[in-house]
Amino acid sequence: MSSADVAGTTAAPAEAAGAGEEQRSVRSYGRFLRSELRLVFRRRRNQLLLLVVALFPLLIGIALKIASPHGGRGGGGPNNGAAFFAQLAGNGVFLTFIALTMLLILVLPVVVAIVSGDSVAGEAGYGTLRYLLAVPAGRTRLLSVKYLAIVCFAVAATFIVAIVALVTGLVLFPAGPVTLLSGDTVPLASGLLRVLYVTLYISFAMAAVGAIGLAISTFTEHGIGAIAAVMILIVASEVTDQVPQFASAGPYLPTHWWTMFAALLRSPVDTTTLWHGLASFAAYTVIFVLIAWARFTTTDVTS
Repeated sequence: MSSADVAGTTAAPAEAAGAGEEQRSVRSYGRFLRSELRLVFRRRRNQLLLLVVALFPLLIGIALKIASPHGGRGGGGPNNGAAFFAQLAGNGVFLTFIALTMLLILVLPVVVAIVSGDSVAGEAGYGTLRYLLAVPAGRTRLLSVKYLAIVCFAVAATFIVAIVALVTGLVLFPAGPVTLLSGDTVPLASGLLRVLYVTLYISFAMAAVGAIGLAISTFTEHGIGAIAAVMILIVASEVTDQVPQFASAGPYLPTHWWTMFAALLRSPVDTTTLWHGLASFAAYTVIFVLIAWARFTTTDVTS
């Protein structure tokens, strides 16, 4: 047997062993992620949060139905604000956009802030973080699992709002071709596709909020403090974005591009605005995930 043959026979088991180790690592990561997802979605507090975000679109739809000219009480016409919303909700599909816009102001960010702000700080506060780090998974892997669970929860909350609002809208209001904000009318199928795109866009925005919450959560052992810090940052960003003197800073604020999904409700779609929004979400996600990683992998965990 030549030396090449010997080298080949010894290399093959080594490659097989490496591939087997990689597969075991992937399976281990999958089990770790599934365990974290079960923990997040089975927590009573988080289930209550999902229930709350599911109730809001239903209540909004019922309120708009009551305020509509044909659903008002005693035949009285609605006020100007109700008339505006009733006009938008004339097609049930538009209830999804109304609900997402209203909940995007505060409710969805609060939900994501609670889960993300408590992700690491809560474990430290409960004294369970040391036990998690005792598992031979590594801090980077633990942090990535935490963030993926946050993203899954944020996406679930956003899609729950969209689905409940869509079903409620189709039940309470007429369904048919959708008139866009630009005045153009598109088929119902195209309108539903735009609902999907808007929901995904907002999901990306909430993923960025989750990254901010994760980063802040690594700096404290008090989950309430981390949650409050995230909300203060979000509210400060929203307020600053409304001040004309700070208009030049607007595009760099984390909340500035949240409602720019309106570009999807026009024809043609303003893709430049959408890409700017997605780039902002991606930038905030990368920056704050790196902050969380730098902090979490270098700090001493004593709790």
